[in-house]
Amino acid sequence: MIVLKIGGAALKASKNDFELPPSVCVVHGAGPQISLEMERAGIPVEFVGGRRVTSAAAMEVVRASYRRVNAIVCEEIGERAVPLFGDEIGMRAEPVPGLGLVGDARPSRPQAIVDALAAEKVPVVAPLAEGPLNVNADDAAAALAIGLGAEKLLFLTDVDGLILGGEVVDEIGVDEASDLLAGGTLEGGIIPKLGAAVSAAREGVEAFIGHTRVAA
Repeated sequence: MIVLKIGGAALKASKNDFELPPSVCVVHGAGPQISLEMERAGIPVEFVGGRRVTSAAAMEVVRASYRRVNAIVCEEIGERAVPLFGDEIGMRAEPVPGLGLVGDARPSRPQAIVDALAAEKVPVVAPLAEGPLNVNADDAAAALAIGLGAEKLLFLTDVDGLILGGEVVDEIGVDEASDLLAGGTLEGGIIPKLGAAVSAAREGVEAFIGHTRVAA
């Protein structure tokens, strides 16, 4: 069983050269859409340590944005898709102080996902946790991969993988990856992906960011 972290646009772009495995749980985010809709609603867009500060008003925008992206992903997958919201199916998270309705995803095994997989469907999960709490989609994917006992965690991205020195890294160990994260030399979306991949790999889940394998 595989957990695949993806966005609607990425899935559409890769549809012709990527076939969903027979047993897969899809987790998606909606970062750009959320920021755009918050700006339109006059809600301040604020990040602390890479995490979105989420007020009650912002949570309404977050949920609406996830709903739209979830529908796009489900449409691309087709009739096998089962739309799910993490906070409605028992995804767990630990509240993060000072950021409003934000949480750190914790390993979870929601029965709705188990049932969908057993029926040979594709659960498509929006990354909200009980509370509700807004959780990072990469972290949510890793937490589900660990909780579900997945064999692999795949981050399908618009880049080829972890790039160091201008070249894609084929494989990196969790200790080296952790040192990179702690060193502060990485920028952008690779940071949460690599952190999530490290967390999953340490728990026995084979993790890939594009073509880069993160090995325990």
